[in-house]
Amino acid sequence: MSGDFSNKTEATKSKPKQKPNHPKRYIFGSMSVAHVDDEYDNNTPAGEPYHVDKLFPNGDIYMGQWAHTRPHGHGKCLWEDGCMYVGDWLAGKATGKGKFSWPSGATYEGQFNNNYMEGEGTYTGSHNDTYIGKWRRNTRHGKGVRTYDNGDFYDGGWKMGRPHGRGRYHWAATGHQYDGYWRQGAMSGAGTMAWANGTQYEGSWADGFPRGNGTFRWGDGSCYVGVWSENPSEQSGTYFPSSSNTGGGFEWDPQEVYLVNLSDCRISPGEKIPVFPSEKAVNWDCEEKVYGARRATLRRLGNGGAHSLGSESSDSSDEGGGISTSTEREVENGGEQQLSLDVLRGYRRPRLKIKPAKRQGLTISRGHKNYELMLNLQLGIRHSVGRPAPATSLDFKAAAFDPRDKVWTKFPPLGSKHTPPHQSCEFKWKDYCPLVFRTLRKLFKVDPGDYMMSICGNDALRELSSPGKSGSFFYLTNDDKYMIKTMKKSEVKVLKRMLPAYYNHVQAFENTLVTKFFGLHCVKMTGTAQKKVRFVIMGNLFCTEYAIHRRFDLKGSSHGRLTVRPESEIDSATTLKDLDLNFIFRSHKSWFQEFCRQVDRDCEFLEQERIMDYSLLVGIHFREVSRSGEPLIAETSLSRGNGDQTSEGVPPRLSTADLSLHFDSNRLASIKLGSNMPARAELTMRKNGGEAQLIGEPTGEYYDVILVFGIIDILQEYDIGKKLEHTIKSFQYDSTSISSVDPRQYSKRFRDFVFKIFRDDV
Repeated sequence: MSGDFSNKTEATKSKPKQKPNHPKRYIFGSMSVAHVDDEYDNNTPAGEPYHVDKLFPNGDIYMGQWAHTRPHGHGKCLWEDGCMYVGDWLAGKATGKGKFSWPSGATYEGQFNNNYMEGEGTYTGSHNDTYIGKWRRNTRHGKGVRTYDNGDFYDGGWKMGRPHGRGRYHWAATGHQYDGYWRQGAMSGAGTMAWANGTQYEGSWADGFPRGNGTFRWGDGSCYVGVWSENPSEQSGTYFPSSSNTGGGFEWDPQEVYLVNLSDCRISPGEKIPVFPSEKAVNWDCEEKVYGARRATLRRLGNGGAHSLGSESSDSSDEGGGISTSTEREVENGGEQQLSLDVLRGYRRPRLKIKPAKRQGLTISRGHKNYELMLNLQLGIRHSVGRPAPATSLDFKAAAFDPRDKVWTKFPPLGSKHTPPHQSCEFKWKDYCPLVFRTLRKLFKVDPGDYMMSICGNDALRELSSPGKSGSFFYLTNDDKYMIKTMKKSEVKVLKRMLPAYYNHVQAFENTLVTKFFGLHCVKMTGTAQKKVRFVIMGNLFCTEYAIHRRFDLKGSSHGRLTVRPESEIDSATTLKDLDLNFIFRSHKSWFQEFCRQVDRDCEFLEQERIMDYSLLVGIHFREVSRSGEPLIAETSLSRGNGDQTSEGVPPRLSTADLSLHFDSNRLASIKLGSNMPARAELTMRKNGGEAQLIGEPTGEYYDVILVFGIIDILQEYDIGKKLEHTIKSFQYDSTSISSVDPRQYSKRFRDFVFKIFRDDV
């Protein structure tokens, strides 16, 4: 998109050269930023367009043709939130042909009128929700074809954003299809519904349901003809068997059409347009201000065959296309240098706003639906950990890994010889492979008393606000040390199967990044509930003295790996994904080498166990944050004692000797691979428009951070379900972009991605 605009600038009419009353400012080679006093002079006819590049105080940018005080002709406007319009303008309004893009990746390309999407146009959502057809004042209006994000398809008339008039709707998941008339988004009028099993209804509809005269036909030719209504008392009709039907009496309730046949024929809501172009106003009369940029960032974005973004002046610039130091202006906002000119090359600059860290989860108190389950869990853990057992050795017989090795214990409310009385209902408690997990806790240096107090102490557990994608629920201990996850039976089987290899792996590699498992249990209610809950106890990766400001779940794939959420809603508890990542992490050479070795070992282990769909969970703590909540760019003097820079103008790495200057002895002792690791996060930026860019371009802008990371979700086998998912999605999307792939391919892609976002700090 930026390339289209650059070609346009060559054809635009430049303002006649005249010596200005004040010096001009050059950013990229011969590019100039127009000052309001230079918008036109006595030699420029009123209303005749000329080319300008304008930056406004709020970060908005306009580049293109300008007449008097408004955009007029062809131009590009980039808003500070990442929205962008490229196309025709008329008196300051988007009018004519153009393309509007959103930060999420959604685009609209077609006709505009007074900033509204109006006329013929194509909208493509961030989740492949597409519409091709007529628009009126930002809404689908007229003839159009829409393919929904779930695969459903509608071809027909529209009115004010909803199906209206004659149209055909196809349900992708079931194969059902309706062809007929619509009114305000519902099936109304004459129409035919054909179900995938061969049955169909032809007749009158109202508000999405059969109403009035109609005929229901079966695949064998028999039919029911009558008057239809959702009210059974108003339903009447006659059944006519087919010539081939020689059976006895026929029993069928027409209400099944409403209760069964139409139950999965809901119209998809589709993807909502994030913000309309008409809502993106710019105060064109406002005087623009040029915000400074870091020299290293502009050098990275400005060199390498950069074209001139403006032709208003032919004054010379630095040799070799560099940046004139006399034109660099830096302004401080809460102590942070801000970059606004990078977006002139078509890059989207991430916004970083750190909100105070919030304590996750809702405390499970009396009256909570899972209160009794929590009591049972705590009683069972106290029993398992406190039960006398022989001294454990790190080496034991293979029989200890037998999947059938489990211990059942009954907990009656009045207590028993081995269990205490309690106020919950009667339940049974199961320990899977108790000797193995007891040894694992010893291997992970977990004190039995501390373990018991964390889970079974006086403090209640906390339930996370929403379940995971798999449907599992997560609970945290009050001290944040341990996380308890409910499991499906299939996950329990996987963990028991891979337990011998897992034990050998974590025993061999102390710095392994894979999830630490401390116990596998099951609670079976024997009261009225009669439910069985399986769960695993794991270490909480983010149990650290540092507040986690940003967290990322990274797989190395791109399909569906974007968190569509406005910046104002992102906080420390939001889990972002691959396409949200805007950093490259640089660590000391020794740490980086050890990291690469361990990732290779862990991925080889998971590949051998036929595991895929795992993630690298990364937590970031920004060491310096301004009062306004923005991370502060690292000063060069903080990176090395002498304050020297490299020849490229990039601050050098934090040396091992300097660690003692910034961390006390206790904190130094807590630093290990994946835990409390000091590093530098280099900001990256992705180009607006085009295909999803998995990793952005480095900017040379660094932040001092503390990293916490580990490999999670390691219990998903590449089973028949995942193979089927891979086959289906491969027909719809690029097979290399989806998460569900063969473990060998997944491991390679995962490592390739991780080794690009983690780098040696040289």
